[in-house]
Amino acid sequence: MSSDYTVGDLVAEFLSACGVTTAFGIASIHNIPMLDAIGRRNTIRFMMARGELGGLHMADGYARVNGGLGVFFSSTGPGAANTVGGLIEAHFAHSPVLHITGHTATRFADRELGTVHDPYDQLGMMKSVGKSAYRIRSAQQAMGVLTRAAVDALSAPMGPVSIEIPIDLQRAKIARPGELDNFVLPLPPPRLPTDTELDDLAVRVLAAKRPLLWLGHGAIKAGSAAKRLLDLGFGMVTSWNGRATVPEDHPQNLGGLTGNGLPIVADFYKTLDLCLVVGCRMRGHETGDFGIPIPSPMIQIDTDPMANGRTYPNSFFVCGDAKATLEGLLARIEGKMKIEAGYPAEFAALKVAAQKDFMGTLGVYGTFSKQLRDVMPKDGIWARDITQNNTTWGNRVFPLSSPNQNVYPTGAGIGQGLCLGIGAAAAAMQTNQKTVMMSGDGGFYLNIGELWTAVQEDLDLVVLVMNDAGYGVIKRIQDHTAQGRRYYADLQGPALEKVAAMSDIPYFKVERAEDFGAAMAKAIAIKGLTMVEVDMTAVGEFPPYYPFNIRPGG
Repeated sequence: MSSDYTVGDLVAEFLSACGVTTAFGIASIHNIPMLDAIGRRNTIRFMMARGELGGLHMADGYARVNGGLGVFFSSTGPGAANTVGGLIEAHFAHSPVLHITGHTATRFADRELGTVHDPYDQLGMMKSVGKSAYRIRSAQQAMGVLTRAAVDALSAPMGPVSIEIPIDLQRAKIARPGELDNFVLPLPPPRLPTDTELDDLAVRVLAAKRPLLWLGHGAIKAGSAAKRLLDLGFGMVTSWNGRATVPEDHPQNLGGLTGNGLPIVADFYKTLDLCLVVGCRMRGHETGDFGIPIPSPMIQIDTDPMANGRTYPNSFFVCGDAKATLEGLLARIEGKMKIEAGYPAEFAALKVAAQKDFMGTLGVYGTFSKQLRDVMPKDGIWARDITQNNTTWGNRVFPLSSPNQNVYPTGAGIGQGLCLGIGAAAAAMQTNQKTVMMSGDGGFYLNIGELWTAVQEDLDLVVLVMNDAGYGVIKRIQDHTAQGRRYYADLQGPALEKVAAMSDIPYFKVERAEDFGAAMAKAIAIKGLTMVEVDMTAVGEFPPYYPFNIRPGG
């Protein structure tokens, strides 16, 4: 044992013991002891963000692709406050992010004495936007608080957790905890339903002849069980955050075409006799504020008891882990289901027709999904910002093969995509996967400084900017709600070609829809950071889309 071992050393060693190999952050007066320990140990790659908001998003994007903890170190007070938007998004997405910040010295904390970065109720602020938040109040409890926070972040439903460590405690000398030698996080086992619950569930499911499986993010580890249900004859749809639990090229997987704005899907739902919802909130954003008529009866499976009836009413609820519950159900129904003859073929035909109808509403941009899919690696990571192109084809029909390819702002916040994509690319490079990030110009300019994080870290990332010289989504909302008066939605920004040239980033420009795929192919073929600009003013204005294309009385 070294007599110089400190709480800062403990933080660095604890993260490594949890399997963390990459962390993000900004060095500050109130976190230097921890970052110094990370630097000295040299087992964690530390990626320097330009701002706390972007850096927290990076940790979030990393966690979604990697599947483990995303870690971010912030400064105190104003710096910690800058993480709020990122914590909110990670909470929306149920992303296991560990946010570690400092605090003024223990003897000054919470006294409003005006010390450097002196925060007012920083802990309360972080508790209000994350899953939980803790302060280490003595050096002796540091190991316990770190463990509790990491367990919170990784336990279902997962989410972001913050830890405050006062600067004097970071420097405090302690005995190295012996449990670090063979450390395993004490994660709680998943809740397994009782045999009675599974028997009752099976009786209800066996009564169905035209069943629908509706999966959310809480079911992303249940892909093999979900695929077996499709083999039995189920149809399937997913939330946008639960996409590709079963690869989306499966003919009975509608993917993100939940029926919102698609009468052909909503009408088909009326012919079904069961909706089995697993690990999904049935968010208003994806159901037209709960306007889609969900097939009845609806049965819910969720590890969170608070999900029971939270949005649509159900006829039966099982609290349990998605994978274990579906496997228990399959053991009781395989070989016994009496699916209506022709139903799987009907569902496959619905998918083809729904995709055709949906693409037909996008005008010249209706070809973009296929053009990109044809040139992007099948295992490539698909990160996006909130843009008209993502709200339409990016979220709903661009086919994905696995859940960790799907990275986007679930809370629909603008400007988050570039930073989520940077974090995603940092994780993807560990498995030699390419990352493509699509943003609008408005969202890109919001966090443009973080582009140089990607430059400095030499990430393998294509930055695709759909440039319509404004906030296109806002203009559509104004068309719909303000009689077409488009105030304060036009933006002036630097020429993207010049932005790319500042750091020798290979740049490609698209001015015709038919040239999109070829430009993306060139950018994707280059190892490293590249940029593609689609000049939407040249290609053509994006057409109105649901709910902005509804005719009066229609």
